[in-house]
Amino acid sequence: MEHIEARERIRAGDRAAFADLYDRYAATVHRHAARLTGDLSTAEDVMSETFLSAWRTREQVDPEGGSLGPWLLGIATNKARNHRRGVGRRLAFLARQPKPKETEDFAEASAERLDHRRELAAVRAVLDRLRQPEREVLALCVWAGLDYAQTADALGVPVGTVRSRLSRARKRLRALADERLAEERRGSDTGREPGKGRGEVGGRAAAVALPSERGSR
Repeated sequence: MEHIEARERIRAGDRAAFADLYDRYAATVHRHAARLTGDLSTAEDVMSETFLSAWRTREQVDPEGGSLGPWLLGIATNKARNHRRGVGRRLAFLARQPKPKETEDFAEASAERLDHRRELAAVRAVLDRLRQPEREVLALCVWAGLDYAQTADALGVPVGTVRSRLSRARKRLRALADERLAEERRGSDTGREPGKGRGEVGGRAAAVALPSERGSR
């Protein structure tokens, strides 16, 4: 009943209800966007665009149903997808520009924020080697904690498709983790630092990326 009432208020344009929706899901949407884009600044943009789009399309919300979280994460997934499509064009443009003068990164003064960025970079390095549909279903099922039905609703695909994509994604991530461990062993044997970038994923990131079926009901 609580969810139905919230849906009715959102559909009616109740600003207080929408503010409550933002307070409840802003952090969740931001984390989801960060996992898909690998960049905290871009995640902020995606989050803003998600709630703006949600407000503009509020009348399309189904009056029946449960939590509005899957609806918001579905919008965020599309927004993150659009950002990723533009990355290649932006990088090509920047590559033609003179290298800017290096300046101090004051954000690195915060160790916690820096660790967060490193973790995101490690996970992103792995996710970039998956197909986009597999990255999205992994982010929704594993990290956002949606079940198969909610993920299917967020992405607009059948539940069976969610299951198969998630299975492929997990198998691929396990292979990448094994590859990274092999690189580390080779680096240890030769006394040099293992190569970074390709397939980079640390122990904590691997643990996050490869959970049990919990959260993918």
